[in-house]
Amino acid sequence: MTTTKEHYWKYSLIVLILLLGALIVAKLWMFVNGLLGAFTIFVLVRRQMIYLTEKAGIKKQLAAAAILLETAACIIVPVYFLTWVLLGKVQGVNIDISALMQTVRHFDELVREKLGYTLLNADIVNTATGYLTKGVQVLISQVSGLFVTTLTIIFLLYFMLVEHREIERYVYDLLPFNDTNRRNVASEIYRLVRSNAIGIPLLALIQGMIAYIGYLIFGVPSAFLTAVLTCFATIVPLVGTGIVWVPVVTYMALTGNWTGAIGLTAYCSIILINIDNFIRFILQKKLADTHPLITVFGVIFGIAVFGFWGVVFGPLLLSLFFLMISILKHEYLEENR
Repeated sequence: MTTTKEHYWKYSLIVLILLLGALIVAKLWMFVNGLLGAFTIFVLVRRQMIYLTEKAGIKKQLAAAAILLETAACIIVPVYFLTWVLLGKVQGVNIDISALMQTVRHFDELVREKLGYTLLNADIVNTATGYLTKGVQVLISQVSGLFVTTLTIIFLLYFMLVEHREIERYVYDLLPFNDTNRRNVASEIYRLVRSNAIGIPLLALIQGMIAYIGYLIFGVPSAFLTAVLTCFATIVPLVGTGIVWVPVVTYMALTGNWTGAIGLTAYCSIILINIDNFIRFILQKKLADTHPLITVFGVIFGIAVFGFWGVVFGPLLLSLFFLMISILKHEYLEENR
C-alpha cells in the first residue's frame, strides 16, 4: 500500500509540474527571446565572471554590473545603432505591398521580354503578396519587441551572473544522466552556444562588409540594404550569400547593366564565396565543427519556434537531440545486447 501511495504521489507531482510548467511557458512566452538572449550572453561572459569573482576577488554584484556595462557597450548599443540605421534607410523606401508587387511584376516583364518565359501567375502573385505582408508584420513586431527583450536580457543576465554557481549546480543535478553524460551534455551546450553566438554574427559581419564593397563598386541599387540582406543570408551554409547576389546580378543583366552584372558575378564567385568557405572552415575548427545539415535544419526549426534567437538555439537543440539518442544507444541499447 505504501509503495502504491508513493507511486501515486510521485506521478501526480510530475503531472502537476508539467501542467503548471506548460501554463507558465504559455503565459510568459513573450519573454522567451530575452531568456535565450540572456543565456547566450551568459555563456559568452561566464569565464570572465568566474575570473572577476573567484580570482580577482571582486564582489559578485559589482562584477555583474561591470559585465552588464560591457555587454551594453559591445552588444546592445551596436544592435540598437544598426536597427536605427536600418529604420532610417527603410523610411526612405515605400514599403507598400502593392509597390513591392509592382516591382516583382516589372521583373517578370523583363524576364518575359528577354527570355520569353513567364514566371508569375495569379496564384503565385497571391501567395507572394501573403508572404510579403506577413514578412512586414514580423519585421514590425520584432522591432517593437526589441525594447522588452533588451530589458528582459539585462534583468535575467544580472541574476544569472550573480548566482551562476547555484543555478548551474541546480540544473546540473536535474539532468537525467550519469556524471559522465552530464558533463558531455553541459560541455556540448556551452560549446555550441559559444560557436553559434560568436561564429554566426562574425561570419555575417565579414560577409556583409565584403559584399557591400562589391555592391558599391558595381553600382547595386540600395547597396547598404542589400548588404544587410547578405548578412542574414550567411546563416544558410549550403546556399549562403547566393540567395541575395544571384537575383541582384540577374536583375542587373535584365535591365541592361551587363558590365555591372558580369563584374559582380566575378567578384562574388571569386572573392565572396571563397572567403565564405575559408571563414567557415576556420570558425568550425576554432569553435565547433557542426554538420551543415544540422545547421540548416536547426536554423529553420529554431527561427520558426524562437524567432531571431533560433539561429543559435535551433542547431543546439538538434545537436542535443542526436546526442541524447547516442547516450540512449550507448547506455541502454548496446548494454542489453
